[in-house]
Amino acid sequence: MLAARAVRASSDDPLSALEVADAPAAEPPAGWVRVDVEVAALNRHDLWSLRGVGLPAERLPMVLGCDATGTLEDGSAVVVHAVVSDEDFRGDETLDPRRTLLSELHPGTIAEHVWVPRRNVLPRPAGWTAERAASLGTAWLTAYRMLFTQARAVPGQTVLVQGAAGGVSNALVALGSAAGLRVWVTGRSPERLERARGWGAAATFATGERLPGRVDAVFETVGKATWKHSVQSLEPGGCVVVAGATTGGDAPAMLENVFFKQLRVLGSTMGTREEFERLLQFCDTAGLAPEVDSVHALADARGAFARLESGQAVGKVLVRV
Repeated sequence: MLAARAVRASSDDPLSALEVADAPAAEPPAGWVRVDVEVAALNRHDLWSLRGVGLPAERLPMVLGCDATGTLEDGSAVVVHAVVSDEDFRGDETLDPRRTLLSELHPGTIAEHVWVPRRNVLPRPAGWTAERAASLGTAWLTAYRMLFTQARAVPGQTVLVQGAAGGVSNALVALGSAAGLRVWVTGRSPERLERARGWGAAATFATGERLPGRVDAVFETVGKATWKHSVQSLEPGGCVVVAGATTGGDAPAMLENVFFKQLRVLGSTMGTREEFERLLQFCDTAGLAPEVDSVHALADARGAFARLESGQAVGKVLVRV
């Protein structure tokens, strides 16, 4: 089958570690189902994999990709859930210490087909395009869990999204505003802040700018560069939800602020199958769809990876089989 694979690791030149070619089809574990992929979505996770982060040499070559939509053997249209937990684990699968994402231990989705546990496929909502369905996995599911499971955000609250770039930020703004939250966004680029307003942001600010008031929750994927601003922006009793640290994780703890204002600091990683199901229902009801930057043929997957690595993509970069 034609697939995009990491064949080695290169921290300096990740695209040099990418191979787009015919590859042997993997032997599926017992009870897994085959999804013939229509559209797969790229994520930063794929570039980190090419750099060797979370993908040791003994697992190479590895088919990349976490997110996809396609069809089962009976022709039914499905969306793939990327979190693979141990088959004996019960409860929130994101808390399974043995969990992985597709493309970490098992072959991923940027290929003509992918094998997944049966519980990892959800029905594709009627009337949805494949591009829309493939775009909702990693980034939007991460945002959904941050907003509604971890922060327990409710209509009428004011929340802050640190950083106007990237799929998670897009999803936080779109989902939050659709749910009745007043969403503020910070960023360094005027162009990206303007896009955030288009996604539904009530107000935008330069990174580190003093806000007109305090917020109930802050959503962090930036890390060290914005951490002080995040903590100082919270109402007493507020929370900061962390799903990444692109500028580094060694920010000062600011414990005086945390205990005096009784703040909550919450980590968040991906989401459960149940959360993914609710996300699909919410987006279907609210008419939400991720912004798509570009769609590439599978044979041109290298061009898709180059677009993602460039940092110029606004919205999802997709690969159509």
